[in-house]
Amino acid sequence: MKITMYGAAICPDCVVAKQQLSTKQDVELEYKDITSTTATLKEFLKFRDFEPMFEQVKNDGKIGIPFFVLEDGTKTFDIETYVAFDPNLERPVNACSIDGKNC
Repeated sequence: MKITMYGAAICPDCVVAKQQLSTKQDVELEYKDITSTTATLKEFLKFRDFEPMFEQVKNDGKIGIPFFVLEDGTKTFDIETYVAFDPNLERPVNACSIDGKNC
């Protein structure tokens, strides 16, 4: 399964999710760090600004990462619905907040 993940190295939940997905033999991970280039940030913001699933995220003062797009176009914040994570490894908890409370 191909998964595109939008995240940032400064987001603990993103680091954990990337680590978990990187261990999966059946996952082809395309990781996009939204802090790496303006183009990548703009790509992510197109989702964040126009996808209804981000409304609550924005209302809660969160950024909306980690954010995942599956190969069939499915968009989700909860990758564990689609990929089983190793219970012995740390798990992502919550999307990072702009105020830093959830990071």
